[in-house]
Amino acid sequence: MILTGGVDISWVDVEYVTDAVINGWDEHHGDYIAAFEEAFAEYVGVKYARTTSGGTQALTLALATLGIGPGDEVILPDITYFACSDVIIQVGATPIFVDTDKTWCIDPEAFKRAITSKTKAVMPVWMYGNAPEMSDIIWVAEENGIFIIEDACPAVGSLFRGNHSGTFGNFGCFSFHGAKIMTTGFGGMVVTNDKKLYDRLLFLNDHGENRTYPYRFWQTEIGYSFDLPNINCALGLGQLERIEEFVGKKRQIFEWYKSRLDFPMNYEQPYARTNKWMTTIIVPNRDQIMKALKENEIDTRPFFFPISMFPMYEEQDTPNAHKAGLSGINLPSGVQRTEEEINRICEIINVSANR
Repeated sequence: MILTGGVDISWVDVEYVTDAVINGWDEHHGDYIAAFEEAFAEYVGVKYARTTSGGTQALTLALATLGIGPGDEVILPDITYFACSDVIIQVGATPIFVDTDKTWCIDPEAFKRAITSKTKAVMPVWMYGNAPEMSDIIWVAEENGIFIIEDACPAVGSLFRGNHSGTFGNFGCFSFHGAKIMTTGFGGMVVTNDKKLYDRLLFLNDHGENRTYPYRFWQTEIGYSFDLPNINCALGLGQLERIEEFVGKKRQIFEWYKSRLDFPMNYEQPYARTNKWMTTIIVPNRDQIMKALKENEIDTRPFFFPISMFPMYEEQDTPNAHKAGLSGINLPSGVQRTEEEINRICEIINVSANR
């Protein structure tokens, strides 16, 4: 079976994890956590980075740190993973779904039209590693006093005008799930350049414990504990050392597909570098193509559905999101894929598309 995703584990990864298992205890229990956070902050170009147990938890902490809650609205694209809307509701706020543009990311004009007196934040999603039009989003947000929480979960290695994903807003959130371009097994990271926000986030993620009190275990607020273990961070540190290699291979895989298929695919602005985490095509007969690939032991994923279609919400008029969400296929894009495999996959797609 050729899988949609897939990780690449090196002997450096094994060495770091083994060291963490053997020696990463007691006074060394956080050595790899600190090293991974420092290395990641340097790589993306921010002052502060904090590991979390997942990308979802990173988004939760960002929302909580900014004080977003009941009565607030958060604007986000109608197509993304539903964890984005889940965390908004879980802090008591209301998700407002808007349409996307050709990047499959939030349309800045749709974002602008959706702003109300209740709008507290916008959540641009770097869909499949694609780059939102962050310059326009920042302009609209600043004009209206709106926080920016970037869901950069799939976008380690993606750049917009020379700046890394997740570095444009108040917070940027990343995922290191096993399906992502780099992995810690399961985990995430939240980054910021704001010292006050960073300190507040650390406090909330420490169960709201007041560490300045004369004794330990004095809690002054209800908080969270979304920590990522030292062992996982050891793996993340090894993976991060090869992130540019991973980005290069993902982009090569995309080019192999692009040269063999004649369908709309991931859009990249001339002033962006996207990590091509998932090569995705938009086709008129998605189910037929996915079935043909499955019969040949080739795994695929459907594009994320428009969230407003789910029974918990009222379906929105988001034609671009609906077209992509109901017609898109994520193709096998793991870094271990070969050109021969891509050849075979494309042959099956082209035959199935013309039936």
